[in-house]
Amino acid sequence: MKGMIVIEREMCKGCTYCIDACQTGVIVIEKIFNGMGYFPAHPEHPDKCTGCAMCAQMCPEIAIEVYREEKK
Repeated sequence: MKGMIVIEREMCKGCTYCIDACQTGVIVIEKIFNGMGYFPAHPEHPDKCTGCAMCAQMCPEIAIEVYREEKK
């Protein structure tokens, strides 16, 4: 299954729970602050995303949306 995540960088507080939950290493922490003064998470390797949604389930700020490619 192919997936894609979108992280709302202004909602993210950089807790790294999503990074810990991601088994494929899709997410990293940015080196630039967001508007709230946090270093937000970012999908650095989106091609590795399987759409498992573990990152979104772990996010306390509900800042991650997960999309899955439908099988044909």
